[in-house]
Amino acid sequence: MGQRAVIYGRVSTSDQSCQRQVDELTGFAARAGYAVVGTYRDVASGARTDRAARNQVMALAQARRIDAVLVTELSRWGRSTQDLLDTLNQLAGWNVSVVAMNGMTFELGTPHGRMMATMLAGIAQFERDLISERVKSGLAAARARGKKLGRQPGQRPKSDRLAPRVMDLVGQGRSYRWIARDLGISKNTVSAIVKRHRDGA
Repeated sequence: MGQRAVIYGRVSTSDQSCQRQVDELTGFAARAGYAVVGTYRDVASGARTDRAARNQVMALAQARRIDAVLVTELSRWGRSTQDLLDTLNQLAGWNVSVVAMNGMTFELGTPHGRMMATMLAGIAQFERDLISERVKSGLAAARARGKKLGRQPGQRPKSDRLAPRVMDLVGQGRSYRWIARDLGISKNTVSAIVKRHRDGA
């Protein structure tokens, strides 16, 4: 019996189907000698985190019930380069490989796998740097247009929302420390709410 593997397919929208991926991977598994123990499908965009089927695959890997995850391409598995690297490292800790039909096999216990992981880490850092650069550039452009950034003076959405509850508890004789802990805010916030109320602000 060959290595135990699961087939994993993902499409971005509900009007698409994973069936082509599953059919191709079934044939690939047969040719490569994998023993397929399950097929999992997700309908989710690459950026979404709520992938129930992928979570099930990870649980099987952690339970040592599979040896490999078969995908048509790595973009079907990872949401981003960093996510791909993180999950590959997790799977490596459970001795589970990710095998893509394009010939890329990620086994981080091998020199080749570690080299690929190093490359992925570099790409992930590059992506983060690009995002940071775009954010900073966007903020600079907004400032140049005279737009004020961040919370504006006088805007206290959470504090204002909780103010009636805070004053009610103060009226009950609760301490500021108790109120802060109960409502999940700081003691200073409680004090500021009470002060604004008494000042009529």
